[in-house]
Amino acid sequence: MDIVLLAKAAIMGIVEGLTEFLPISSTGHLILAGSLLGGFGDNRGKVFEIAIQTGAIFAVILVYWQKIRSTVVALPRQPKAQRLALNIFIGFLPAVVLGLLFGKVIKEHLFIPTVVASTFIIGGFIILWAEKRPPGSVRVEHVDDMTPWDALKVGLVQCFAMIPGTSRSGSTIIGGMLLGLSRQAATDFSFFLAIPTLIGAGLYSIYKERAALSMADVPLFAVGLVFSFISAWLCVRWLLKYISSHSFIPFAWYRIAFGILVLATAWTGTVVWAD
Repeated sequence: MDIVLLAKAAIMGIVEGLTEFLPISSTGHLILAGSLLGGFGDNRGKVFEIAIQTGAIFAVILVYWQKIRSTVVALPRQPKAQRLALNIFIGFLPAVVLGLLFGKVIKEHLFIPTVVASTFIIGGFIILWAEKRPPGSVRVEHVDDMTPWDALKVGLVQCFAMIPGTSRSGSTIIGGMLLGLSRQAATDFSFFLAIPTLIGAGLYSIYKERAALSMADVPLFAVGLVFSFISAWLCVRWLLKYISSHSFIPFAWYRIAFGILVLATAWTGTVVWAD
């Protein structure tokens, strides 16, 4: 296995782990990082970018293990646990349906750096708008208090993340806040919803492109998964502390500045962003 390619896999894993659960779009950053690094534009590279999300999900499972375990144990007898499980299932369904219907078209036409940069900027302004909502607009303080209707609305909002650069976590967290969830409730549900969504997407992508993969790809995927897990674990633990006393406004300005930088370098030819 090429050492340089493994190093690229490690970098991509770090990028995935650090950006998956922040409202700044992991897919967008992976597209841009892959464009700069080279060697990740074929079908194998696209499967790799989706598959390493599983490493980030393992980090979420580890951080939330106590909550997940208590919910699973209480499922047969506790209505609160049953409601949370039902809400996660309901929130997961729209992504399955719309992903199967439109996923291929979106990947063929929108997975390019200029689209990513544009959605970075638009998403940044949406975050600024969401953070200006009045305090009285919060209806749901805790994730256990969500209704199935709340879960469905967040699940529908999550589907905007199929557009690269939008951010799955950004869509669910900021969308949840606009729908009346507290910042903590929206963040927690976003993490829980990520578990079936990203694992499902990774397994489906590997199955669909299995003909393009071989046993020789195992080290590449393993390196990406490990680095994705480690960086995501650090990031999730930091984010949960951060949101207890801070807003998402810095991420909004980061999105806007980074999007403008990508567009400016693309238009001037300073950086050749591969399509």
